[in-house]
Amino acid sequence: MTGRLMLLDTASLYFRAFYGVPESVKAPDGMPVNGIRGLLDIIAKLVSEFEPTELVACWDDDWRPRWRVDLIPSYKEHRVAEQVPGGVDVEETPAGLVPQIPVIRELLGALGIAVVGAEQSEADDVIGCLARRAAQRAPGAAVDVVTGDRDLFQLVDDATGVRIIYTARGMSKLELVTDAVVQAKYGISPRQYAAFAAMRGDPSDGLPGVAGIGEKSAAGLLREFGDLDGVLAAASDPATPLGTGVRTKLTAAADYLERAVPVIAVGERVELPEVDGTLRALDADGLASVRAIGERYGLGGALDRALKALEARRQA
Repeated sequence: MTGRLMLLDTASLYFRAFYGVPESVKAPDGMPVNGIRGLLDIIAKLVSEFEPTELVACWDDDWRPRWRVDLIPSYKEHRVAEQVPGGVDVEETPAGLVPQIPVIRELLGALGIAVVGAEQSEADDVIGCLARRAAQRAPGAAVDVVTGDRDLFQLVDDATGVRIIYTARGMSKLELVTDAVVQAKYGISPRQYAAFAAMRGDPSDGLPGVAGIGEKSAAGLLREFGDLDGVLAAASDPATPLGTGVRTKLTAAADYLERAVPVIAVGERVELPEVDGTLRALDADGLASVRAIGERYGLGGALDRALKALEARRQA
């Protein structure tokens, strides 16, 4: 790979699109298409502004993998709408978005955008695997990860060209997250982020954290002791100068921390085939298929803008 690879945290983006465009935007048959149209405009903006040579829409084949739940039973538990024994639990999703998701997947494929998921893996895992693979194979290539999930800050690496295009403040206020930004925000390096998040906790993912250890304390411990192993070794060693209260909290939470860090780490258990995200021109049949989908769902100008942006990159 050469050039710039863009990896989309697709669900993060279509949820943002759904809430950013009124649900009154509908297809001719009355189905809401606000998420679809909003996502098309997001893609048009990203492709036009950041000019990727490869684009991959990373997919949640399993948004709550069983192996993560086995390690931390509370993982995303509050977001489960229906448990499916032996299968993938149903995520709590706005009713108006549910029918749009399969259309989004169909449309991305029709547009020539690679859609990649993996069994028992979240989109985050796919992103982590592809970002590291690209950095290893082509050290001079750039990788842009587009997400509103700060857990992916762990992938940031100036040395290998991996950065985050962070969407949490909205598409008009995109933030480019580099090593320096992570350091400025949290006082740690990206490679320390998983341990930091495990100690701090994350209610949005059902991770309780260590009682009494907040962001500042977690960052200070990692700066002093390097990583989770160093922090826990310090807590278990009476000779290490550590406050009694902090030592007690860490010791009590040691088992949780050792299980939580692998839960937060991304891309370490996923197996993916070779992925080619090269943006290639659509032939006449491909363009006709895209136009047919656009007409069926009334995608109008949003589809035109996405097609224009993608075509410009394909011809660059």
